[in-house]
Amino acid sequence: MKLKRRRKELAAAGDGVIHGVARVDRRTKRLTARLQPGEIAAIDHDDLDRIAAEGLVERRVKAVLNAAESATGRYPNLGPLVLTQAGIPLVDSIGPDLFNFIRDGDVVTIEENRILKADALVAKGVLVDAEAAQNRLDESKRDIGKALEDFAENTLQYIQAEKNVLIEASKLPEVVTQFSHRHVLVVVRGYGYKDDLLSLKRSYISDFRPVLVGVDGGADALLDLGLKPDMIIGDMDSVSTHALTCGAELVLHAYADGTSPGKERLDALGLEHVIFEAQGTSEDIALLLAHEKGAELIVAVGSRSSMIELMDKGRKGMASTFLVRLRVGPKLVDAKGVSELHRAGPAKLELVLLLLAIIFTVLVVIQLSPPGRIATSLLGEWIQSVWFNLRQFFS
Repeated sequence: MKLKRRRKELAAAGDGVIHGVARVDRRTKRLTARLQPGEIAAIDHDDLDRIAAEGLVERRVKAVLNAAESATGRYPNLGPLVLTQAGIPLVDSIGPDLFNFIRDGDVVTIEENRILKADALVAKGVLVDAEAAQNRLDESKRDIGKALEDFAENTLQYIQAEKNVLIEASKLPEVVTQFSHRHVLVVVRGYGYKDDLLSLKRSYISDFRPVLVGVDGGADALLDLGLKPDMIIGDMDSVSTHALTCGAELVLHAYADGTSPGKERLDALGLEHVIFEAQGTSEDIALLLAHEKGAELIVAVGSRSSMIELMDKGRKGMASTFLVRLRVGPKLVDAKGVSELHRAGPAKLELVLLLLAIIFTVLVVIQLSPPGRIATSLLGEWIQSVWFNLRQFFS
């Protein structure tokens, strides 16, 4: 229904000419956080990934202008197809000059593959429709062998450099959140994370009360469902200020040299945090931290494990991901498995309603039968007699 409504909105634009306010940022996930419905997103995103594209669709943008190539063919990325199937025009491969001609807040016009500002042509690109996006995807699938070979080679190359993830845990930060002998739910903005999280809220979360860890934007996903994260871990570039100030413990993921782009933001907000210096993704170190702090079970929502998912994240290999999963071992389970295996029992309200329904049914049956009516009448007379005697006694 949402997809049909979105197509109707775009069709209402008429002759294919699109007008709107442009929002500009080279980082797509940073831009998505401030986009408003009806605006035009200007990005610089090679191999637009599915999660980023779904975020743009949810923000109901009018169109997407990409300075880079949305599908280079290195691997089968779904971003362009997600946008075009939602009816959102995608003008691709515009070039880096796009950001010289268009500033945040400018009103622009899109005519096919042409971008105009104040009626003057400022840039041109390649208009990608659903058919072209599908053709690109099919072509990249045929060449998947080369991508797999490069991915495996990169993984093996970096396992040596990142082996400390597996054999060392001395650099773990001191945190307040208690993980020992508890279930831990780690939420990442990955494929299907919203549906999986909603499924777990109805059953697993209410029953087990796990420690809730949001990895960057995963914290906002928890808050959107009325769940407060106990900890937020990541480089803090795609998490909202609302989430950062919700009271969760903040663990800043820093590079091996101790630097992190998110530190300035946290310092500017005056938020206390601890730093975790580690290689790998923020998801990796979240799993590692939970494991080393004594978690009984770790449930991952939106976790990335396949080559396509990791390449969507911008990873050329999976050395740290592979090593962390070796270390965590059987403690780690996927959210989809938990939702299938763990079925919640009836809620308390459901039990109360069931009991009331049974009582009501019994009363109806009693009233409809002659013996029942006689018994009810006698019971009423007895209650009146007892009440009368009590009043006489206390008067």
